[in-house]
Amino acid sequence: QVQLAESGGGLAQSGGSLRLSCAASGPAFSNYAMGWFRQAPEKEREFVAAINWDGGITYYANSVKGRFAISRDNAKKMVYLQMNSLKPEDTAVYYCARGTGIGTTASAYAAWGQGTQVTVSS
Repeated sequence: QVQLAESGGGLAQSGGSLRLSCAASGPAFSNYAMGWFRQAPEKEREFVAAINWDGGITYYANSVKGRFAISRDNAKKMVYLQMNSLKPEDTAVYYCARGTGIGTTASAYAAWGQGTQVTVSS
């Protein structure tokens, strides 16, 4: 059974950077696409970024394109989200997710982590 554990969240100033990490357990990590989603208070969970099994294909939400970068290390069973030029509107709980195919909707992902809080101050 897969388990996903996010880390790296915290408090950042506007314009700053954070790097989120997601550690996966279980077999065949490299068979799966991985995604990052976020949920702000009183808002629905939204897509942030996704990466296919070998890192050759990535998708980004328009709101983060050019500022965030998703990557993965299949040997370490890790996926990362480098977040630069952070804005207060990036404040949310960030979730790592595993899917059978790369997608931009939550329904494409069957396994989820517990989330890590990111707070960006103005």
